[in-house]
Amino acid sequence: MAGLNKVMIIGGFTRDPELRYSQQGTAVVNASIATSEKWKDQNGQQQERTEYHRIVVFGKQAETIEKYMSKGSQIYIEGRLQTRNYEKDGQTHYVTEVVATNFQFLGGGNRQGGQGQHGGYQNQQNQGGGYQQQGQTQDNGQGFSQRPQYPNQGQGQVGGPDNIPDDTIPF
Repeated sequence: MAGLNKVMIIGGFTRDPELRYSQQGTAVVNASIATSEKWKDQNGQQQERTEYHRIVVFGKQAETIEKYMSKGSQIYIEGRLQTRNYEKDGQTHYVTEVVATNFQFLGGGNRQGGQGQHGGYQNQQNQGGGYQQQGQTQDNGQGFSQRPQYPNQGQGQVGGPDNIPDDTIPF
């Protein structure tokens, strides 16, 4: 039976992304993204929980993130979970991180005014069983794909989400 390993996170960088290069010359960014969840408890008191996620990005995507993102920048990350281990002082340590395959800048904290100019990027290397539907992305020749821009998106076009009668929605 096939499995699914997919993660989607929207959050903010807890520190500036750190760019380094592997021995093979591949760009790698390691970062931490914070996500928050808010709710009211049974007494009506506002509660909040913050989770911190380790993110790793490779190649041109890593260089793009390092160039335009900084502490506090909001981002949408799509990827897969991966666990690695290492030895330190005779102890085995395990680290689970999100390996990013796609991302979208959401604004805030950009280093060089890149907000809105460098939208969504998708890693071209198929890293473990994913598929891509035809027509979803366009290759721009730089090792990543950009989702196509559609004019008048979400402006009440026939068949769009604004043109669905309320009595057909099941909730």
